[in-house]
Amino acid sequence: MDLVIAADSGLSAARSCHVIPDWIIGDFDSLGDMEILAEYAPERILRYPPEKDDTDTELAFRLAADLGCEHVEVAGAGGGRMDHFIAMYAMFMREKHPDAWHTRTESAYWLDRGKTAGLKLKPQSIVSVFPLGDYCSGMNSVGLQWSLAGLCWEKGGFGISNRNVIPDPVISAGSCPLLVVMPLGGEFLL
Repeated sequence: MDLVIAADSGLSAARSCHVIPDWIIGDFDSLGDMEILAEYAPERILRYPPEKDDTDTELAFRLAADLGCEHVEVAGAGGGRMDHFIAMYAMFMREKHPDAWHTRTESAYWLDRGKTAGLKLKPQSIVSVFPLGDYCSGMNSVGLQWSLAGLCWEKGGFGISNRNVIPDPVISAGSCPLLVVMPLGGEFLL
């Protein structure tokens, strides 16, 4: 099922790209122009109080799951706030997690344990890898300046600012899932 959910100020971003959301959700504390809500069917707007335990992104993610979406990609999220950025990263550590997260300049992709992904990138693109577990080993890569082969990362470890030396590098996750960060517009192929 293809579905677009705009979370709070994500509605403004969707409108600027001429994207019409199927659902609009949030407490709308960062929307700015509340009058634009009148342009949408009220039954497609889910309003929450600001005093809640979840971010608007979490609410949108849960709605997507409840509506049967099996693949979820998040665009934006955070509005430049560090706490929201960290909350978005934490969502990737959950059993039910987004598949990808796109910002203005980068994309982050979930790579499950034991799986391999091919990347299509411009030469010398920055590729960073973050393990999503307490201990990560058994990773591998082909075509990165610094290989992931043989690395063992304790909780909190990571590989940042690596670069591809061939256009189509390959990354394999080992004992834990990985979050692979790369430039927006590159392809991530499972």
